[in-house]
Amino acid sequence: MATISNTPADTGSASPAPPSFESALRELEGIVAAMEAGQMPLQDALDAYQRGVALLRQCQETLTAAEQQIRILDAGGLHDFDPQAGGEAES
Repeated sequence: MATISNTPADTGSASPAPPSFESALRELEGIVAAMEAGQMPLQDALDAYQRGVALLRQCQETLTAAEQQIRILDAGGLHDFDPQAGGEAES
């Protein structure tokens, strides 16, 4: 059977680096808008849905990693700003 050649490959060593979070989010928003318009042929809609799922997973993974970095930084001694403390030295 023939394979779909116009979709990005999910595996393989020659695959390009994943898009940035912002780029992936823009592409995902475009896919959602196109699908909501309801004018896509079925196969195109299925392909777009598959790509959208991959982009959504990438965005979720990026956000999870960012949240983890924030937790690590918070645990390292970041504290809420207290304007009442003035110029007191930190302990």
